Order: sequence, then C-alpha cells, then structure tokens
Amino acid sequence: SRKNLNTPWVTVIDIKLQEQFNVTKNVSHLHPELHQVAKKFPAITYSKKNIPLLRWVMRLRPPLKMPRDVLVENISIPRPATQTRIRLRIYKSKTRAAPTPGLLWMHGGGYVLGNPEQDDYRCAQYVHALGITVVSVAYRYAPKYPFPAGLDDCYAALKWVAMHSAQMSIDEKRIAIGGASAGGGLAAALAQFTHDRQELKILFQLLVYPMLDDRTVLRADLEAKKHIAWNQKSNRFGWESYLASECGAETVPPYAVPARRADLSGLPAAWIGVGTEDLFYDEAAAYASGLRACGVACELYRVQGAFHGFDVFDPKLTIVQDFQNAQIAALKKFLFA
Repeated sequence: SRKNLNTPWVTVIDIKLQEQFNVTKNVSHLHPELHQVAKKFPAITYSKKNIPLLRWVMRLRPPLKMPRDVLVENISIPRPATQTRIRLRIYKSKTRAAPTPGLLWMHGGGYVLGNPEQDDYRCAQYVHALGITVVSVAYRYAPKYPFPAGLDDCYAALKWVAMHSAQMSIDEKRIAIGGASAGGGLAAALAQFTHDRQELKILFQLLVYPMLDDRTVLRADLEAKKHIAWNQKSNRFGWESYLASECGAETVPPYAVPARRADLSGLPAAWIGVGTEDLFYDEAAAYASGLRACGVACELYRVQGAFHGFDVFDPKLTIVQDFQNAQIAALKKFLFA
C-alpha cells in the first residue's frame, strides 16, 4: 500500500516482496497496542539473495515532512586515507540559540543495509523536543564493507563534528552518540573505541534496541521463537556479513562485538531501550548489567510485549510515544545537566 508513506519509517513493500514473505499472525504474546502493527509487519528473513531488493525498496520511500522548526541538510566529509567521502545528514533547530548539544546518530539495518533517512522522524523529534543538533552518519555496511569499515566511518564523523563544532554551533563539551539496532551496536562500539583512543570526549550514549552480541546466534532456545522484524536467521546473516566469519568464534577483533568486552569501566553513561519480545532483549539487559557492574550509570528501559523495531510504524500509539519520550528525557538529563 502507498497510503501510509508519511509514517516514520514505512517503506513501500514491492509486490514481489509481498508474494515472497508471509505476514506474522500469532500476536497474542505482544502488547495489545502492537497487535495490528505486528500483523502488517512482513516476516522477512534477510539474506544475500534479497538484500539488493530490500535496499532498492528502501530508496523508494518518499521524504518525510519535517516539523516547521527543524532544518535538514546533507553534507559530505572526507573519509580518512581514501579518496571517498562520508555523507552526513544534519538535523538542527531553526529557533534555538546556539550553541546546542550534539548527537551523532547511527541508523539500523543489521550491519547490511539502511540509510539516515529511515530515522528522519526519530531524529526530527529529538531536535523538535530539545533543540539539539543531530548528525546522522551514512556509514558503509557489510557484506561489501565488513568490520571495521562502518566503525571507522562513525569515528571519522565523530571526530569531524568535534573539530567543526563551532562551525556547526554545537557545544563540543556536550556531544552524545546513539543509534538503533545495528546502529546501537555501532554506537556502543564507538563509545569503547573513543574511550580507548582518548582523543575525544563523549558525554552519553543512547542505545535503542542495540545489536550487541554475535553469540546470540548460537542460542538454540531462540531458534523456535518467531521473532518479528529480526529473527535468528537474519541475525546470523547480519553478524557473519559484518564479521566476515562465523559467529561465536573464541576471539573477535576488538570493538567488533561490543558485548565481548570485559572491562566496561570509564565508558559514558548510557540509556538502553528494548522490548521484551525483541531478539536482542537478553543481550541488551546483559550489557546494561555489565555497565553497571563496572560503575557506569545505565538505565535499562524495558517495553513489555514489544518486538524489534515496534516504534517505526505508528507514532500515534501510546507505547511508541512513551518510548520516544523516554529517549528524549534521557538526552535531556545528560545533555542539559
């Protein structure tokens, strides 16, 4: 259907996709507000065969109408050690006096697809509610560009924003990072990488149902569950594309899998939001516990009966608004303290 194209993240589902994928029917275990949304959610398993088509479908989505007080522009910055460039999508307030706090944002997509535009609604809401400046990174993704390409792009973007903070009217002492799904995983990895490099200072990390641990793929107890939006087979494809190796190896490169890091001390304060019916629920909860055990302030916001990406279809639902407001409250707490 092309009737709902102005909802935050709904993409046009091509007829071929509708024929290929079944729609989830069993929704009794979900939050009541999400029953109808879940029934409309295509039960896609991501793979090398359909990724090109899915990327094409995402590009068909028309631009979202921005709130009147939010200005959006695209720029490109140099990619270090190459002749290529990184696209940044910048969201800023037309009314708030400078300088403002900044949020570097990473979109989701299982490390294998996605673009900044898919989070237009979310990023615009951060700006509208708080007056901050959001910079979303069009990072490289797998399988063509496995780790560390995406993380390198995100660090280059963070460094560029910090170096050009005055030009962008951003307070360099109040910069946070965040992301959703694989973008949340990249944000967590970026926090670790930046902490160790000691070149920049991150004030806060906002992790929205983050993709943190390749070892979740090995859990046999999750195989039978019909997770909506992102299932075990998709998870295996995403991680193995990103790591360019099988999941669950005894060792992985530093920063490739955020949950593999033992010492989380010294990292920025964090907010982690995830639904209880999300494939990533356990790994997100474990990462929150690990942060707290290492003395890092971390709020774990659980959404009962919510599946992965539940907030992207209907912004009018109370459960979605509460989730969005919790993120805004967390940003406000740490960026305006």
